Amino acid sequence: MTVTDVLICALGALALGSALLVVSTRHVVRAGLWLVVTLGALAGCYLVLTAELVAWVQMLIYVGAVVVLLLFAVMLTRAPIGASDGLDRSRWPAVLVGGGSAVALGALLVEAFRWSSIRPPAPGTAERIGAAVFRDWVLPFEVLSVLLLAALVGAIVLSAPRRS
Repeated sequence: MTVTDVLICALGALALGSALLVVSTRHVVRAGLWLVVTLGALAGCYLVLTAELVAWVQMLIYVGAVVVLLLFAVMLTRAPIGASDGLDRSRWPAVLVGGGSAVALGALLVEAFRWSSIRPPAPGTAERIGAAVFRDWVLPFEVLSVLLLAALVGAIVLSAPRRS
């Protein structure tokens, strides 16, 4: 086992453990902070796999924008930050739906790729990545930025005091 294997296993375990804490914690702000740990561990995995650009994009966009937007939205809307007893429900329906979805997606992936062999793509260059981003992915990127802006404006509007 090489150092790369050990690092991937450690970062994967950290990402998996913190992801479980994201969905199991009862505090919204703590869930957001555990999400930062999860996404940081994923960026570390990308770094170990020598995908530095993807690691930086992960840190800048997901940790730097999405999680900060989530925390600002929670704070601006004055949502309850602590544990909420009003949301306690039976977990068995959620476990059944989640487990059923996981089994169905796994079966779909096994069936979809059972008889096909996938050739690895040609190594990418900065020119090819830039061309793909600025030709094929411009519209989804801009739509996402407008969606995030609308969410932030909506949080500000919802948190404004009512005038009579």
